This record gives sequence, C-alpha cells and structure tokens, in this order.
Amino acid sequence: MTRMPRLSVVLATDVYDTVRPVVAALLRQRLAAEIELVIVLPASAQGGVPREELNAFGHTQVVAVDSMEELATARVAGIRAASAPIVFIGETHTYADEGWAEALLAPFDEQWTAVVPAIDNANPISAASWAAYLFDYARWGPSRSAGEMSDPLVYNTAYRRSALLALGDRLPDALDPHQEVMWPLLWGSGHRALFAPAARIAHLNVGLLGWLLQEKFCSGVLLGMGRSHRWPLWRRLVYLLASPLIPIVLLARVARDARPPVPASLPAGTIPALVLCALAKTLGEVVGYLGVVLPARAAQLTHIEIHKLQYSGQDADARTPLAGARAPRRASR
Repeated sequence: MTRMPRLSVVLATDVYDTVRPVVAALLRQRLAAEIELVIVLPASAQGGVPREELNAFGHTQVVAVDSMEELATARVAGIRAASAPIVFIGETHTYADEGWAEALLAPFDEQWTAVVPAIDNANPISAASWAAYLFDYARWGPSRSAGEMSDPLVYNTAYRRSALLALGDRLPDALDPHQEVMWPLLWGSGHRALFAPAARIAHLNVGLLGWLLQEKFCSGVLLGMGRSHRWPLWRRLVYLLASPLIPIVLLARVARDARPPVPASLPAGTIPALVLCALAKTLGEVVGYLGVVLPARAAQLTHIEIHKLQYSGQDADARTPLAGARAPRRASR
C-alpha cells in the first residue's frame, strides 16, 4: 500500500530544466520519500519531465496548465492537485538546505496553519544581489528568533492545504502577493503562522542592477495597480501626496530588518543600490496609484520570477553546478 506523502512541494515553471537544481536540493532531503513533488507547467512541456530521476520522492505529479502568465493561477492548480496535508509553495530559484523538510514539518504537530522557513542569500556575489536580498528578505533571515509572526510570506511558505482550499474562489487572489489578501483572509478565520529558523532555504536574487531596478519598478506598478482597484480615491490621493516619504519608509524597514548573517562589510555600492530600489519601487507604486494600467510589467515580472538565474549576474562557470545536480551554496557565516 502506497504511503500518503507528508509534504507536497508545488513548483510552477515553464520547463523542467528551470527547476532541476531546485528538485536536486529536494532529492537530498532525508525525508524525500515522504515528499510529493507537484510540477506545474504548460501542457507542451509535460514530456520534458524525467520521471525516472524522481523515483526517490514518495510521489510525483505533473499538472498541465494553459499558460504561465498568471503564476498564482498555476500554483492554485498545483495546490488543488496535491495529496499531502501540508503544501509548500516553492519557487524556481529557492533551494532547500539539509534538514529543511524535518524542521518545516515538525511545528505542524501543533495548531499552526503556516510555517515560514529562514531565508539565506544564495548568490552573495554583488552589491545588487545583496540589495535585492536585504530589500525583500532580510526580515526573514536565519537570525530571526523562532515564534509566531505577524508578517508571514505568501510564497516559500508551508500551509495546511485544507486552510488554502477553504479560501475557495479567493485562492488565486490570495496567492498574488500584490493583492495583499492572503493573511487578512487567514487571520480572519483564526489561523496563525510560525517562523521556523531551523528550516532554511537559499533564495537566488537578481544580481544585476539594471534588472533589479526593473524588477522593483514592475513590483511597485503591480502593487499600486492592485491597491488602486481596492482603495477609494481619497486613500490613493493620500499615498500620492505622501509618495516622497515612501522611499524613506522602505529604507527604514531594511535598516530595521537587516541582521546577521548579513556581513558587516557589504560589497561597495550596496547602500546606493538599496536607495535606487526604494526609488524604483516608489515610482512604480505612483504609476499604479494614478490608475495607469501596464500589463506588460506583469509579464516582465513573471519572466524574471521564473528565470531568476538568468538575471542573477552569475557567469557561465558559476551556472554550471546549477544546471546539474547541485543547488547554490548559501552565504558563509
């Protein structure tokens, strides 16, 4: 009799090769036999999944979707197809550390709905990559203390599948971080989230400044567009009038959240890159608050998200291990 997997990992991608190094890190987990891998990709790419390489997993599913333009919709398909009681919503550029699966699953013996792992910088090679990591993930670094959290992530988080399915038709919006509804919906139903620093993943970041600013601008546009649909006009006007203060608020959050293993001496240019990130995101938000619709920015951000390695700034030699069986090493302590 086949044993039901304890954990389903949902990976939405364009082709299997994009997530091959992510899968390699999962295959090295001691609990690989208790993991279900759920790969979501376009129907035209189904034939490229080497099922014979995935036999160490307890179960593998390939879920076909029409398009990867809407990552949230693709991930919903994976969650609905999953069979484990716990689902981890992974990305094409996050790599599980040793012991990740055990540390992630252990808290679910208690009444937590979601568990967030600690996040390391997978490519600490440039000022841009450090700026990207600090701007987006510093508050979830491995030095943060374990405990209940009020600021859980949407992705790179494990959830009780039943809680996600209970969201029904709201689930696609909940899985879009720019809609900002996942945790208001879950908290409204009494759910709670835990930060578990013993469960660690390494996140690959954009490592080239030009592309990093594009990413932040696109993210700001989508955030502003989403808020412009939800917020009344008066609130949008308040944010527009206060927009010169937004970069200061964003940078203050980075300063508050930065903690070891961030090195004492960051690469030259990290601080200016952070300032430019804050300005780029603010500019994008302002565009969105003004009601300007830029659908091409959503497509660009999706491409960056799926193909983060292409934007990481690593040369061909550095990419070679990622194309095979080895995930990038996290930053040294």
